[in-house]
Amino acid sequence: MAQIRIARRVLTECIAAMAFPILLISILVVPVSAPVVAEADRLRARWCGVETMLLKPSDDSWAQWVSLRLRSRSMWRTDLPVFVTAALLSALSLLVAFFGFIGAAVLVFSPVFWLLGIAAQVGPFTPESVGETLLAMPAGIVLGAVTTTVLTGTSFLRDLLLRAFSRSRDPDLLAKLEELRTSRASLTAAFEFERQRIERDLHDGAQQELVAVAMRLGMLEAAATAAPADQERIVRLAREAQAHAERALERLRDTVRDIHPRELSDLGLIAAVRELAARSPLRVELTSTGDDTQLSSPTATAVYFTVSEALTNISKHAGVGVARVDLRCATTEVDVRVHDDGVGGARIDSGSGLAGLRERMRSVGGNLEVLSPPGGGTQVVASAPSQPPW
Repeated sequence: MAQIRIARRVLTECIAAMAFPILLISILVVPVSAPVVAEADRLRARWCGVETMLLKPSDDSWAQWVSLRLRSRSMWRTDLPVFVTAALLSALSLLVAFFGFIGAAVLVFSPVFWLLGIAAQVGPFTPESVGETLLAMPAGIVLGAVTTTVLTGTSFLRDLLLRAFSRSRDPDLLAKLEELRTSRASLTAAFEFERQRIERDLHDGAQQELVAVAMRLGMLEAAATAAPADQERIVRLAREAQAHAERALERLRDTVRDIHPRELSDLGLIAAVRELAARSPLRVELTSTGDDTQLSSPTATAVYFTVSEALTNISKHAGVGVARVDLRCATTEVDVRVHDDGVGGARIDSGSGLAGLRERMRSVGGNLEVLSPPGGGTQVVASAPSQPPW
């Protein structure tokens, strides 16, 4: 295994040596070439058995990723030094590989050259007899081994410098990358769950009522055609159709409110939460402080749906009729706490509504926690900056 890794290191250094002219030309477009070369160096390190985290997402194109990378400060602090290092070490590998391997080959095959009438010269050494050509063969083997060792050392030096340029940022960078990838997967699952919920609400709610309206209108038309004098039945069918249409409208309003409540856009977070508490089947004790005019729309929306989901879970699972909501709006942040004295035992499971809310809070730079010991009630605690970090 060690021999394979050494062979890989020597091979990658030879490739880097051959790529040196390309690196020289790429200096002309260094802001674009630096991320590509740095990512290629991370790929090289991983292929040689070094634990490295690739920065380019697998589903992003190179052009898209480079475009995003150019707007990142870490490109200048990490990728550019890696690019400069790669260019310098590729020049070194080119000199070592060219003179080392060619010189070793000439020394090893010097008896053959002598038989062909060629006095092959390597540096200051020029064989003048068959004996000297035979002595040159082990020297060529030693030179080849030394060249391989130097190239392997150059490869290790690349790894050392790659880690050095990223040493102070790697833990945070890797953690953020992993968190972003996990968050993206969780958000995708949460969006799919929300899409299915909206589809289910429309199918089971407004669609059924509208089907009933269509049926009643058809019956109304048939009754008016068959028995124009039967005013009582016609009026009854018309009223039933009107009632179904009103229920369909109400269910559509509820569905739209669950997507984005109008009160939140028109009146602000505190008023929207107060309206939410008034519509809840629970008796909600609401305490709100501060001014919500400084909150961004994404932050206010995330907090609103956190309260909505928490109240829904309490009414379904907690086994109590009372909930408490503490909402505090400040200039720089907003905090909300929804708690009850129910059965507890709530958890943030993958794909659940709370998991989607936690990712929504994280998307605006906040966080959500659930404290729910069995039998000890449940507290949903969320906080976020007034303005998202992006």
